[in-house]
Amino acid sequence: MVDTLDEVPPSAMRDKWGWFVGLGILLLICGCIALGNLFIATVASVYYVGVLMLIGGIVHLAHAFQVRGWEHILFWVLSGLLYTLAGILTFANPLLASEALTLFLAIALLIAGTFRVWVGRKLKPERGWVWIVISGLATAVAGIAIAVGWPVNSLWILGLFLAFDLIFQGWTLVAFGLVLRR
Repeated sequence: MVDTLDEVPPSAMRDKWGWFVGLGILLLICGCIALGNLFIATVASVYYVGVLMLIGGIVHLAHAFQVRGWEHILFWVLSGLLYTLAGILTFANPLLASEALTLFLAIALLIAGTFRVWVGRKLKPERGWVWIVISGLATAVAGIAIAVGWPVNSLWILGLFLAFDLIFQGWTLVAFGLVLRR
C-alpha cells in the first residue's frame, strides 16, 4: 500500500509551517466564537447537517433514474425523497432537528461506551485493558448525561461539541506548524 504522506517531501511541508499555524489560529478563533454562543453554534451545525441531507437527497433522486428496474428505482426515489424531506424539515424547524440530533448523539455515545466497556473486559488478561474500560465508562457517562438533560440541552450541546472540535483542531494545527518550523 502506498503511503501518500511519504510522497510529500518533508521540506515542502516545513516551508508551509506558517499556513498550519495560521489555519490553527483561525480555527481557535472560530472555536472561541462558537463557545461564546453555543445556541448559534448549535443552529449552524444543524443547518450543516440539513445541507448534507439535501445534497444526499438530490444525489439519490438523480441516481434513481440511472438504475434499471422499477423495484430499484422505487427504493432510490423513496430514499432520496426521505433525505430531501429531512433536509427541508431541518431548515423549517432547526430546534426540533437539534433535539433529534442530540438524542441520537446521546444514544450513540451510550452504545459506543457500553461496547467499549465490553471490549475492555474481554481484553482483561492483557495489560492496559482498564484504560479501554475507563474510556468506555467516560463515553457512556457522557451519553447518559446528555440523555438526562434532553431536550433542554439540545439548545447548546451540539454547539459545545462543535466548539470543542474547532478548538482541538486549532491547537493541533498550531502545534504541528510550530514543530515543522523547528
